[in-house]
Amino acid sequence: MPLDLIQEARRQAEVCNACRYCEGYCSVFPALHRERFFSDGDITQLANLCHNCRGCYYACQYTAPHEFDLNLPRALAEVRRESWEDHAWPAPVARLFHTNGTLIAAACVLGFALLFLAIRAIGSAGGEGFYAALSHNAMVAIFAPAFLFPLASLAVSLRRYWKTVGGESIHLSHLTAAFQMVAKMKDLAAGHGDGCNFEEEDRFSHARRYAHQLVMFGFLLCFAATSAGTVLHYIFDLHAPYGIFSLPKLLGIPGGLMLVCGTAWMAKLKLAADRHVGDQSAWGGEMGFILLLFLVATSGLVLPVLGGTDLMPILLALHLGAVLSFFLLTPFTKMAHGFYRLAALIRDAQAKGQAEST
Repeated sequence: MPLDLIQEARRQAEVCNACRYCEGYCSVFPALHRERFFSDGDITQLANLCHNCRGCYYACQYTAPHEFDLNLPRALAEVRRESWEDHAWPAPVARLFHTNGTLIAAACVLGFALLFLAIRAIGSAGGEGFYAALSHNAMVAIFAPAFLFPLASLAVSLRRYWKTVGGESIHLSHLTAAFQMVAKMKDLAAGHGDGCNFEEEDRFSHARRYAHQLVMFGFLLCFAATSAGTVLHYIFDLHAPYGIFSLPKLLGIPGGLMLVCGTAWMAKLKLAADRHVGDQSAWGGEMGFILLLFLVATSGLVLPVLGGTDLMPILLALHLGAVLSFFLLTPFTKMAHGFYRLAALIRDAQAKGQAEST
């Protein structure tokens, strides 16, 4: 990681530690105030605890034009992006995506969609419904490795991160505390409970918190729908397409709608936000991920509606291309933030326990 980013974040953290005006704003400040000196691992941990809600920036009396020139959300965002790139496996892909994410996502979707159309043209189709356009065996052969790769990549990345921040053995209490924070998106409500300043500096809002929750729970519902379809296929020998009142549809349709609404809302907020309070170099990658997830959800909802038309093969290829791109790019996109964030909250729970026992 570039030394100047760590040093600048450390300088600002030391000023914040002396001031302590923002002590109750989010998880960052209690963690920051537990330390007197900040190692590189401490700064990396603080950066991944930060959700860039920006409340501390707009409340700070030491921002420019003050000579201290504090902008802690930006400093931590830059360290956070660098930490993802340093810990990612393989790292060069992460660096490339963060700076050119929208173009890379678009190119992957288009390329994979053409690949699926080519596979269909050479005769892999067989079956009913969507399997008439692309056989079940072909889908499994393509998507099984694509699902396993991000899991392996994220496992390597998180192990590197855990070592950097000095993580120790994980207890159930650490996991419970971390998952409670994630489920409630508590830090996006800020310490006072009024929300964050991401939209407009002069007012608090829960919009970003609710958009994140829509995306998170929508994704979990879609994952549950896919899992239900897998169980029905392999255990109960019930094959797709499934009816509207089947478990995959009852889980997948609400999940898809939540993803569409959540990603559209996040994109709107991101376009309205002040870029200089975040990591400007990662803006394209973050927006690329949001648009990719929006395309996955939208195409998944539209596909069953137009499944009986001549557009079905093209729509299926586009949807599968988006899904395949999403899986393969997950370790290098903002999706990885969720895993790092969870790891940071687990480490924070450990640190709290250590502080209370001393």
